[in-house]
Amino acid sequence: MTAPPRVAFVLGVATGGTAVHAAALASGCQDEGLAVSVFAPPPTLARVAGGDADIETFPIRISERPRPAGDLATIARLRSGLARWRPDVVHAHGVRAGAFGSLATAATRRGSRPALVVTVHNAPPAGRAARLTYGLLERICARRADLVLCVSADLLARMRVLGAARAEQFDVPAPQAEPASAEAVAAARADVAAARADVGAGERPVVLTVARLAAQKGLDVLVDAAARWRDRSPRPVTVVAGDGPLADELRQRASQAAADVVFLGHRRDVPALLAIASVVVLPSRWEARSLVLQEAMRSGVPVVATRAGGTPELTGEDGALLVPPGDAAALAAAVTAVLDDPSLAARLRLAASARAATFPSGKDAVRSAVSIYARLCSAGAGNAVQR
Repeated sequence: MTAPPRVAFVLGVATGGTAVHAAALASGCQDEGLAVSVFAPPPTLARVAGGDADIETFPIRISERPRPAGDLATIARLRSGLARWRPDVVHAHGVRAGAFGSLATAATRRGSRPALVVTVHNAPPAGRAARLTYGLLERICARRADLVLCVSADLLARMRVLGAARAEQFDVPAPQAEPASAEAVAAARADVAAARADVGAGERPVVLTVARLAAQKGLDVLVDAAARWRDRSPRPVTVVAGDGPLADELRQRASQAAADVVFLGHRRDVPALLAIASVVVLPSRWEARSLVLQEAMRSGVPVVATRAGGTPELTGEDGALLVPPGDAAALAAAVTAVLDDPSLAARLRLAASARAATFPSGKDAVRSAVSIYARLCSAGAGNAVQR
């Protein structure tokens, strides 16, 4: 009987959806009988491996920006760790981790190289230098990986243009709640009451976004939109759950614009926040397959989002009101249309719930990943690729 594949996950600094997805795959593969290890910076290890004693962890430093001498040391450490652990498959998340995985596995003993899978989670960042560096990493992954998995159709098209001969789309699902016991229902009600108190909206409409406070998420545009509805009666309260590098800048922007925005910081009670939301807004300049958007659609909350990245593919034309990214006027008009028109809000709820019912589950994602690993091992993918 063939032994299950040994899979090593490799990540850099990962927060949000990437970390959640990698953690679900690692845990799910372990439950399926695969041997699993995780190579990542310590904060990412804590998010992905948690306290699971059955998942071996190897701390390495894959930073967000190039460090010539440090990166060479990280590649050497990764190569050494992989040689000791001897995985059948290396699954890297993100193009930086993918490039490191490619260089580390290329240096392993001839005839014993593991198959390399790279999941591409993001589009290139803003800024010429950053885009050039990111583009180089993308090309390394496209041309060296045995399989490139892309979390949205636009990323798949991009990686194929860059030379990925073996590329597939891989949908990243949001976690789903287990069937609730009576105790869980009571706890959820308490969470909703606590969230409502924290927001302090009273009977006013709640415009909610959950995001990392970073440029990609377009929260500056949301603040500008919130300033446009500050004179409405009742005045909506705009709620931002999340933290990140732009926290102080966004608070200052909201204060200067006299926009009624509540910054909650990082929250673990997203379902409770969704329960009090009148509308969920995703103002991102780019998104792949947003987890909070999937959660909002499953919850039946009306959604306003930007027509960017994988969002239109996720929502369809009926599951959300879609506006151009970076357009505060259009964002404000869409949000106020939902607040003013109960029939529109009801149509969005129904369409979103119906579409969300077709989304893959976490178990579906694990089964797909396990199937991919088995396929690559059966084909001898790692050893077959010429370097």
